[in-house]
Amino acid sequence: MLFGLLKKIEKANIEKLASGKKIPEFKAGDTLKVHTKVKEEKTERIQIFEGVCIARKNNGINSSFTVRKVSASVGIEKVFPLYSPVVDKIELVKTGKVRRAKLYYLRNLQSKKARIVEDLNATKKAKELASEAAKTEKVNVAENTIETAASAE
Repeated sequence: MLFGLLKKIEKANIEKLASGKKIPEFKAGDTLKVHTKVKEEKTERIQIFEGVCIARKNNGINSSFTVRKVSASVGIEKVFPLYSPVVDKIELVKTGKVRRAKLYYLRNLQSKKARIVEDLNATKKAKELASEAAKTEKVNVAENTIETAASAE
């Protein structure tokens, strides 16, 4: 009984944290653009971190994913909490074709050997889904605007 109650609370918190965000379905091997909020003194800006997802941990509200990129011949890895308010948006750039869930072996590879083959069919499907979602979102926004205008009159 207590375990079920904790699951319900966790599910409610996840829905609350992910309410404004669209989190795409991605896995290890996919190239992502992670838009993060960065606070500098009084201003806040969005910084993009683009790289390959090398690991994903699905653990409810504690879910996270690791993104790796190479900048100036130095490998940089960042672990992002999936439901963090710091993560503004996640974009799926391309889908990779890999056979493992954790791609830690990429740390030891350099240049062309560290590349991942793109799964063209999956990338195409993901882009189609994203465009359909954007179209339905535009329609919903238009309907809401019309309803608000009608109720204001």
